[in-house]
Amino acid sequence: MKYRLLDILACPYDKKFPLKLIVFSEKKYERRQVKFEKMPVCEIYCGLLRKDVKELDLSKVDCEECIKLEVVEGVLICEECKRWYPIRDEIPILLPDELRNKEEDLKFMEKYKDKFPEEILRGGKPFNLSSSLEE
Repeated sequence: MKYRLLDILACPYDKKFPLKLIVFSEKKYERRQVKFEKMPVCEIYCGLLRKDVKELDLSKVDCEECIKLEVVEGVLICEECKRWYPIRDEIPILLPDELRNKEEDLKFMEKYKDKFPEEILRGGKPFNLSSSLEE
């Protein structure tokens, strides 16, 4: 997932923006140099620096470098409703609760439990490790 995507993603349930990103692993792809017409490229929120564009020091913005980075594994969290969405193999999976695979999501959470915030491990939606222990 490109960091740039955080500029447009919101929680599908309550439309909270921006989503909190926790990166488990990332990869850098060497690409030819890209020249952007305006800097920063993001319009509202810079996902790499995790700041509103209005707060950025433009001398420290390197969109050409950012575009080479991909989040390989990670999680997006809505801090409003406490829903979490996995990023697997560079793809953010923002599915409605009823279309999510509970077993797959809980395996993902268990694998990275040392990187998830405690409040999401215990009370995240639609699944969390506390609810899986109750069954």
